[in-house]
Formats: sequence, C-alpha cells, structure tokens
Amino acid sequence: MNSEKTALVLGASGGVGGAIAAALIRAGWSVKALARDPRKAGDGWAYAAPAPQWVQGDAMNAAQVRDAASGAQLIVHAVNPPRYLHWETTVLPMMANTIAAARAAGGARVVLPGTIYNYDPTRVSLAAPDTPQRPTSRKGKIRVELERMLERAAAEVPSLIVRAGDFYGPGAHTSWFTQALVRPGRPVRYLLDPATGPGHSWAYLPDLAEAIVRLVEAEDALQPFERVHFEGYYDRDGRGMVDALGTVLGRRPPRWRFPWWLMRALSPLGGFPREAAEIGPYWRHPMRLDNRRLLELLGAEPRTPLQASVGETLSALGCLDASSRWHAA
Repeated sequence: MNSEKTALVLGASGGVGGAIAAALIRAGWSVKALARDPRKAGDGWAYAAPAPQWVQGDAMNAAQVRDAASGAQLIVHAVNPPRYLHWETTVLPMMANTIAAARAAGGARVVLPGTIYNYDPTRVSLAAPDTPQRPTSRKGKIRVELERMLERAAAEVPSLIVRAGDFYGPGAHTSWFTQALVRPGRPVRYLLDPATGPGHSWAYLPDLAEAIVRLVEAEDALQPFERVHFEGYYDRDGRGMVDALGTVLGRRPPRWRFPWWLMRALSPLGGFPREAAEIGPYWRHPMRLDNRRLLELLGAEPRTPLQASVGETLSALGCLDASSRWHAA
C-alpha cells in the first residue's frame, strides 16, 4: 500500500483521467481531483473504486492548480478543453500551470497520457519513443509542444508520457468508439466504422491506467523525462474490432462507413468536422506503437482479452440488449 503517496489528477471527470484516478486509488494512493463543479463530478463517478477527494478549481487558474497540488508527489495531466473548443489558446497554458504546480510541490512527477497525433501517419507506421515527431495536423503540433514543455522542465520537474492509441472502455464517452462505432445508452443496431484500411491502435482504458500506475510506482527506474508507448490492441486488418463487437453481440450488425468525405467537405466550418478531417489520415494509414521500453520497465503490458474488454465497454455504456452473448462476470 502507498498510504503516504498523494496524487492530483486533472481531468478526473473524463474517461482517461477517471480511469487513472480509480487505478491509483485501488493501488492505495491518496488522490485529489480538480473539478470546476465538484458536486457534479462526484455524482458522475462510476468506477469500482472510492471517489477521489474533489477540489474546486480550474486547470486554467494557476493558483488553484498550485494549491491543489500541495503535498502531491504526482500530477496526472489528463485535462482537455470542454468539447475540445479553444484548443489553441487553452492547452499550452494548462500545461504551464501544471508544470508550475509540480515545481511548487517540490518536483512532483507529471504524467501526460500521450497520443499518436505527434506523428505523420503517412511516414510512420511503427512509432517508438525516440521516433522523430513531425506532425502535419494542428492538434499534433500542439501535442508536440506539450511534450517539449515537459522535456525542458525535466531538471526540476520529472515527467512520464505514456502514449496510446484510440481509447475505449468504461467511462470513455469521448472517443471514436463511442462517437462513431456505437452510441452510448442504446442497443447496437448498426456500426459506423471509421476504419478505411488495416493497422489501427486501440487502448483499453483499464489496462492503460493499470500500466500507468505500475510505471509511476517504478519511480527509481524512470528517467527524469520518460516516454513510454502502450501497444494495446493493434487491429492488423482493420476488421478486428468490428469482428469482436459482432462476437460479443451475438450477431453482425449492419456496418456503415464513416462519412470522411463529408467531414472534409464541412471542415472549413470548424467544429467536429474540422477535427475529424484532421484525424482522418490516422484511419487511412497503419500505425503501431513500439512498447519495448514499457516491457523493459514492467516486464509485461496489462492486456485484457479483446472480447472481454469490448464486452465490459458495451455493458458500461448501456449498449447491450437481451440478445447479446456476453455477460459480465
């Protein structure tokens, strides 16, 4: 048990931050979570772990982040702008606040869940932690700068970046799994499949969160600035996830293609179409994450069997009906 270890999680009301907060609590950490509305965040806590200590605050407010981080040895930076609005003007200031808070706390380690958007998918099919990052998308360039900020601060503020593919799992309500493949709260009548080719990386949130907890508890083995890649489930032929959904459901729902052409046409209007159009190449080109550094540190990557992970996800999202073959253990 790690009863004397304290973590602050920014973004615990979201899927990634919530999964990491729950995993830390199960591992015995004392966890504080920053939220603009602590009561709402508490009401929405749906993990099989006690809730964190909710602290009122905004990641854009440097003083509030600093105060919440007092006494913490770890800060999980899993926060994003609401509905991904104002990305260009909020993401970097939020990271600056986190780094300042970690420095004020005496050098707390910052954990950043990373993404594949740091790479150009037309040039990189296997991404290792030291693969050059030359993104072409707006979001990817900002992501690269986030990591550079952490690297520049590493002498005073150690950090850990754990890069993973597209998220799915209980609590992952803002993901391609829930915004395209299925619709939370409804039985699956059809699948809107974004895949247009082979080779896509998925990350089951409970496994990713478990890996992050194991990594931060291997503190003595980590570099001051550490990048680790989480391989997750690599869909080699572009049909693995769809096939797993069919197996869990006990039937083959109609499969429709995601309208990438419409996203490109509407992208000048901004909003979701612009975001989707920028991400489109990551569904047209294969990209796998090289997890050799993670294996060096942990020996093995947490890995729930695909059908079990899909079943748990659909059950938590309220997407199963009486005809489904999968039932929670």
